[in-house]
Amino acid sequence: MSSRETKTDVILIGAGIMSATLGTLLKELVPEWEIKVFEKLENAGEESSNEWNNAGTGHAALCELNYTVEKPDGSVDISKAIQINEQFQLSMQFWSYLVNNKLIRNPQDFIMPLPHMSMVQGEQDVKFLKKRFEAMNNNPLFQGMDFSEDTAKLMEWIPLIIKNRPSNEPIAATKIDSGTDVNFGALTRILFDHLKSKNVEIKYKHSVDNLKRTSDGSWELKVRNGNGNVERHTAKFVFIGGGGGSLHLLQKSGIPEGKHIGGFPVSGIFMVCNNPDVTEQHHAKVYGKAKVGAPPMSVPHLDTRFIDNKKSLLFGPFAGFSPKFLKTGSMFDLVTSVKPDNLVTMLSAGAKNMSLTKYLIEQVMLSKEKRMEELREFIPSAKSEDWDLVVAGQRVQVIKDTADGGKGTLQFGTEVISAADGSIAALLGASPGASTAVHVMLEVFKKCFPQHMKEWEPKIKEMIPSYGVSLMENPELLQEVHASTAETLGLVKKELAYS
Repeated sequence: MSSRETKTDVILIGAGIMSATLGTLLKELVPEWEIKVFEKLENAGEESSNEWNNAGTGHAALCELNYTVEKPDGSVDISKAIQINEQFQLSMQFWSYLVNNKLIRNPQDFIMPLPHMSMVQGEQDVKFLKKRFEAMNNNPLFQGMDFSEDTAKLMEWIPLIIKNRPSNEPIAATKIDSGTDVNFGALTRILFDHLKSKNVEIKYKHSVDNLKRTSDGSWELKVRNGNGNVERHTAKFVFIGGGGGSLHLLQKSGIPEGKHIGGFPVSGIFMVCNNPDVTEQHHAKVYGKAKVGAPPMSVPHLDTRFIDNKKSLLFGPFAGFSPKFLKTGSMFDLVTSVKPDNLVTMLSAGAKNMSLTKYLIEQVMLSKEKRMEELREFIPSAKSEDWDLVVAGQRVQVIKDTADGGKGTLQFGTEVISAADGSIAALLGASPGASTAVHVMLEVFKKCFPQHMKEWEPKIKEMIPSYGVSLMENPELLQEVHASTAETLGLVKKELAYS
């Protein structure tokens, strides 16, 4: 068993969209820094970032109803939608920069224009959607959104959903044409090809077993290669971007910031349409409302997707429960993540979320016919033989003690945990994840490289023109950014071609 040691500036653990984004940003800011990537699977973007494991919505909060909450006074709070939309705009600007600088050749390999829609049924939900539309339509970020309760109009927008539907139930939808479908698996692979051309060493089939501080404040990683041999690699900065696998490595780092944090795994299942005649009748992402008791990431949606240059139609996700933290993980992931410091946090979360756990287990047990019944709430005439099941990726929701929720509060979102000295950072959590990768990495920079921010700022602004500025409060800049990103990413001409 050989053990060789190498030193480097930056080590990225996991070859997903987060490491790809961080590596690409760093190579633009400090090209001379040496970067190494370790990925336990054979290719980039195989786990959480993979197109079949990821909803690919290009989360801009245009259609996801769980980002807009009805307050007790009946008004609709859109602050979370604003925040997520602004974050997605940063990603769009960075991708445009990469295309303009010929670092990415064909944007249509990973992004396509696609209307984003919300659809609800029943009098109460129709009222809610109308109020939500009024709140959003007054905001410059969501201009261009339409609302309709008119069946003829809805038939034009979503024929597959409206056809053969009983006419007695109120139904309404909003539609905005500036939405996108993003293939994060393809984008991840494109960015890693780019990093390779910049002499970034990417080691596949290399899993990080352990990591520890060295006397000079660097990190030493114990890495097992494909032959089972152990290598030792040290770096001044380590980013743990291993999806669900990040929590275990964060715990092994021993940093105090990683204490009292747990993870709650949620799996997902999509139904994919295998009949091209059906797929052709739908051209949008349509999000509904989550059932009472369902977690936010199991909001039902009927999505047009572009995968391998082919139009696909997916419905889901049906939530489920598996103790694995990764699709390729171990059945012991959940058990081994319980440590003395997070035991009370985990037990409190378990007690608080009994109904959620019960719901997830019930979802796992659903027969195909039961899933078809849920699909028929979207497509009344759906035929069982036209649809197959696809198991999506694992997501690990963060559990931590919070001032609002008390001990063991389940968090829905993406979080960066970093050491006080900025030498290590780990990404935990789930949606909106990939869509906000650029924003998340800028947060990593602020936390881990504060001493460089002043010197990096001009370059960051060149890559992301709205950096440090609220687009909502600067409608002119917003219009400029919208127009230029849409043109660079090929979202304008295509929209006309598809309409």
